[in-house]
Amino acid sequence: FAGLPCTFVRTTGCHLRCVYCDTEHAFHDGTERSVASIVEEVLALGLPLVEVTGGEPLLQASVATLLTALCDAGRTVLLETSGAVSTEGVDARVRVILDVKTPGSGEAARHVPANVARLVPGRDELKLVLCSEDDYRWAKALLRSTPVPAGVAVLLSAAAPLLSPASLAEWIVRDRLDVRFQLQLHKALWGDRRGV
Repeated sequence: FAGLPCTFVRTTGCHLRCVYCDTEHAFHDGTERSVASIVEEVLALGLPLVEVTGGEPLLQASVATLLTALCDAGRTVLLETSGAVSTEGVDARVRVILDVKTPGSGEAARHVPANVARLVPGRDELKLVLCSEDDYRWAKALLRSTPVPAGVAVLLSAAAPLLSPASLAEWIVRDRLDVRFQLQLHKALWGDRRGV
């Protein structure tokens, strides 16, 4: 979905503390909102694509209701989750982006392995944010040893500023990995600014 206009709904609260986190404001900042008010605002923005992210959205008691309401409103709904909370019970229309944490993040042990098996081919994505060449090697080993359902897109992203995106791209090409290289386009366009 990179490059498509998208409305982001960012939830507050996260139980992880990844070393590269660029949204620490989502640990505590935020305003309590009703599901109806969020859906109303998303619809008013008029974009067909909406991503619910965090923090960790699956920690919010009302997130399942929000995801379903956005789907019912005709939106394509993405859920970006850390992989450290079960995705069981997420509305089947929601496209899950499972951001499995690497050792370099400091949170790899929090991964819920059953989440990978629940990914749906042609719909969901497995994302790995890499901090180093060690993380890259770990990711390759994970992809060899974990049964990622065929047809699930695998995204590799460089954690800024810990890993050069160019280095990651070169390793992917060198090793001919069947993955997608990912950049945070909003950072390429606007830097580390909130609200864009």
